[in-house]
Amino acid sequence: MMPPLKRLWEAESRLVVGLMSGTSLDGIDAAVARLSGRGRALQIEQKAFVTVPYPDELRAMLLANSAPDTSSVFDLSQLNVRLAHVYADVVRQAVGAADMALADLDLIGSHGQTVHHIPDATACAGQRITSTLQIGDPSVLANLLGVPVVGDFRVADMALGGQGAPLVPYFDYVYFADESETRGLLNLGGIANLSVLPASGGADEVTAFDTGPANMVMDALARHFFGQSYDTHGALAAQGIISNTLLAQLLADPYFEQSPPKSTGRERYGAPFVKKLLAQAGDLSPHDLLATATMLTVASVYQSYARFFRDHQPLDVLIISGGGRHNDFLLQKLTDSFAPIPVRTVDDYGLDADAKEALCFAVLAHETINGVTTNLPSVTGASRGTLLGKICMPL
Repeated sequence: MMPPLKRLWEAESRLVVGLMSGTSLDGIDAAVARLSGRGRALQIEQKAFVTVPYPDELRAMLLANSAPDTSSVFDLSQLNVRLAHVYADVVRQAVGAADMALADLDLIGSHGQTVHHIPDATACAGQRITSTLQIGDPSVLANLLGVPVVGDFRVADMALGGQGAPLVPYFDYVYFADESETRGLLNLGGIANLSVLPASGGADEVTAFDTGPANMVMDALARHFFGQSYDTHGALAAQGIISNTLLAQLLADPYFEQSPPKSTGRERYGAPFVKKLLAQAGDLSPHDLLATATMLTVASVYQSYARFFRDHQPLDVLIISGGGRHNDFLLQKLTDSFAPIPVRTVDDYGLDADAKEALCFAVLAHETINGVTTNLPSVTGASRGTLLGKICMPL
């Protein structure tokens, strides 16, 4: 009988589920896809996509345990397994949406839920190290479903001096790289990240980094002032007036001037940042503050482009993905800022924008089994390429 890992390795194509739950903590995305080939020859046939919100109690626990002041080792231990059970339920829903059975699956790629990310070396017991923690144990998930899982993708890159993020640029490269256009790929999740793919360039020429906050701050303000999970279509921000004075203060954040490689998250732009923002608001109305926070995302993205790319790698097009693409106010401000560079969404390129990040982790898992390195040292700062993720094989 052929060993399961050998059979998986030799498969010409694989049916893979990709799982992604991002820093916004709004829920779990799952994409089912048939994958074949590798690298630029990769073929992706999406079969289904589902997104499942976190239950309120679970989301509250995740938020509390993503902050040093309110986290506990007991909760993190429990959540690490509890999330695997939640992921298993979401996989079942995704497979059902594709009108398939678990037995049809070859592989799952699971990002896990980031609860802490320390990309800059910090002292720990006499040594300065970097680290990151994604929970939702892949071995538990593999054994719950009886399907091989690749998970915990970031730490291998960090072991080689990289930031462990962003990882989506590999997907951007294999799907979007073009011979004649220099393309910018902007993902608007909890954090905004920008990938620049030079025309006819190789993987080693891709540059990408987190530009700063996106939905994370806007969502927090929508909850605080309006009791809404997010600003639907940007309608609330559109009623406000942007404060250029406050915006200038916010853009003085040293992170924005820091040269790539760099990555960030809830540690920098989570609850403490929002609390400070509220204290700076003065007599601004809630709508004004939300409009200003939205413009912070736009300005930090454009200034990143202007500072690090515009003079030597001017974009031919900016392509948007992530939940922020549903924010009409945000997209209009991006369009105005980048004009005359056209701003499009990944839907215009035959890809489901909502499914993109989940598809990315299906692809990363597929490539790990293929033996393909998927961290991009030009992006993360790692000393070399490496295989990403831990392969968990159930019986």
